[in-house]
Amino acid sequence: MTINNLFEHEEVTKKPRTIRFKQIKAVYETLTIKEDVTNYLKPNTRYTSPKQIFDTFQFLRRETKEYFLTLHLDGKNRIVCIDQVSVGSLNQSIVHPREVFKVALLSSAAAIILIHNHPTGDPSPSREDTEITRRLKEAGDLLGIKVLDHVIVGETYTSFADCGLL
Repeated sequence: MTINNLFEHEEVTKKPRTIRFKQIKAVYETLTIKEDVTNYLKPNTRYTSPKQIFDTFQFLRRETKEYFLTLHLDGKNRIVCIDQVSVGSLNQSIVHPREVFKVALLSSAAAIILIHNHPTGDPSPSREDTEITRRLKEAGDLLGIKVLDHVIVGETYTSFADCGLL
């Protein structure tokens, strides 16, 4: 660039550049289940206790692998979405905060409840269970999505909220 073309009009002969980028859009899928499940998940039910969660998800007691689920709740603690975050092995399941909250953000959840099973039947929380719950609570606090409880399903259940671990 010189002083001569700094203030003079210069014709541009190059074509404009094209910029391409990916745009991600939220896509929701509504599943219609044509079975008599009205006693299982009643519409507009408010979930207010760990016992209620255990009663609803006690079918996890019979599973031979560890399942990690999240219940996405609206402002009145009604389920708006159920997300199967991970299916693991006999005694572990890989859970990362990014995967948990990716779907929670898309579902516009006000709060979540974490649920997983212990195929051994012993619902006592492991060190890993306590650590991932702590990490998920911290992530939820940053994102404005409250983690209400973490319920471990076995022959009975353990609620992190009831035990003061949350």
